[in-house]
Amino acid sequence: MTRFLFLLFLFAPLGVQAIPPLPDAVIGKSPELRPVGEGRLRWLGLHIYDAALWTGESAVSMQDEFALDIRYARNIPARRLVGTSVKEMRRLGFGDSQQREEWSREMARVFPDIAKGDRLTGVNRPGVGAEFYHNGRFVGVVSDPGFSDAFFSIWLDPRTREPGLRESLIGRN
Repeated sequence: MTRFLFLLFLFAPLGVQAIPPLPDAVIGKSPELRPVGEGRLRWLGLHIYDAALWTGESAVSMQDEFALDIRYARNIPARRLVGTSVKEMRRLGFGDSQQREEWSREMARVFPDIAKGDRLTGVNRPGVGAEFYHNGRFVGVVSDPGFSDAFFSIWLDPRTREPGLRESLIGRN
């Protein structure tokens, strides 16, 4: 029995991946955030990105501060990030066409083109909006709480296109 426990202890870390820490700029403003869960998005078998959710609360709520940290495995132009985000916001029923057009302009202002290995971190600031960091550097804020709800719901709403990823992010997997 002791030998079995030793082998289990010895080999257990091989399957465990540590969630990378949040960028220093985020930790400096939100030191209470802790990792909740992590997941991988694949599309047609291709690895698109890994994402981790950080919160200061035990349950994730749009009324609380949290961070969604995405580490990309592919190049993605900013226009595709914006277009896909707006499409999902519309599918989930957020905003009217005029509001989504404004959100599209705001995302185009903030989101960079993504290269393989890049990291984009979004921070929900309740009552304020969403802050964004690209590779740890602050790139902008969208000062609209409605945008923040719509944007983060792409991953966190029960109606998400990726329910398995959602379950992993909120720590249910």
